[in-house]
Amino acid sequence: MLRKIMGAVLAMAVTAPMAFAADSPELIFKKSTVWKFLTPDHKLATYAIDDPLVDGVACHFTVPEKGGISGMFGVAEETSDVSLACRQVGPIKFKEKFEQGDEMFRTRRSLVFKKTRIVRGCDEKRNTLVYLIYSDKLIEGSPKNSTSTVPVMPWGTQEGPRCGDWLDK
Repeated sequence: MLRKIMGAVLAMAVTAPMAFAADSPELIFKKSTVWKFLTPDHKLATYAIDDPLVDGVACHFTVPEKGGISGMFGVAEETSDVSLACRQVGPIKFKEKFEQGDEMFRTRRSLVFKKTRIVRGCDEKRNTLVYLIYSDKLIEGSPKNSTSTVPVMPWGTQEGPRCGDWLDK
């Protein structure tokens, strides 16, 4: 019985970092940054995700992943360092209205206390989508963040829409 409980806890710990993703990101690659003997190395992992409400926009983000014993079992407290780049990759089409700062993506970075989020906004004056990635911690807040912008441009012969027309005000 104890083995079953420990197995369930271990399974939750290993899957917890991506368990609450709105749409799971695609792993592009990982790069080791610190070698660990007999356990996984510390790594930087780069992921891609398409904006679920805006066709034609993709974001790539990089987060650190701890290795060692705690990383091997999925119980490491991940750091808040994040990096983000978003680009227009096709004709931009809005699927529905959104509010400034709407959450585009969320994933857990620890079992309980930390999440990484990507939120979306619109700079109406410049017709530019603005994406912000940050890691929040229940107690300390989120000092580390990164911003990326995507000017809404024509694609081929198709004119780009005005992002301000899609804001839910």
